[in-house]
Amino acid sequence: MKKQIENRADVEFLVHQFYAKIRADEEIGFYFNTMIKDWEKHLEKLTDFWETNLFAVKKYKGNPHAVHNEVDAHFGEKITSNEFGIWLNHWFQTIDEHFEGENADTLKRRARKMSTFLYMSMFEHRKKESEV
Repeated sequence: MKKQIENRADVEFLVHQFYAKIRADEEIGFYFNTMIKDWEKHLEKLTDFWETNLFAVKKYKGNPHAVHNEVDAHFGEKITSNEFGIWLNHWFQTIDEHFEGENADTLKRRARKMSTFLYMSMFEHRKKESEV
C-alpha cells in the first residue's frame, strides 16, 4: 500500500523525486539545468509552492507565469505542449510510484490545470511581445 500525502515532508519528498527525473530527462532536462543555478533553493521554493497549493498554507511567494515566460524567452520561444506533456507525465508517474489517495489525485488535477495556464500564458506573452 502506498502512502497518502499528508504533510510538508511528503510534498518535499515528491518534489525531490520528481525533479531528479526532470533533471535527467533527455528532452526537457536542459531547460531546467540551464536556468536553475541553485537547486536546493529551487526545490525549497517548489516545495513551498506545492504545499501552499495542497494545504493552503501561505509559504509560496513568486510569480510562476513571469518565470515561465522568462524561460520561454531565454530559449527563443520554442517551448511547446510536448515539453509540458513530458513534465506532466513525470509528475503523474512520480506521484503514482510513491503515493495514493485524495491529495495525490488533487496534485495531479492541479498540475494539469497549472500546466495549461502556464502554457497559455506563454503564448499570450509571445503575442504581446511580437506586437511591441
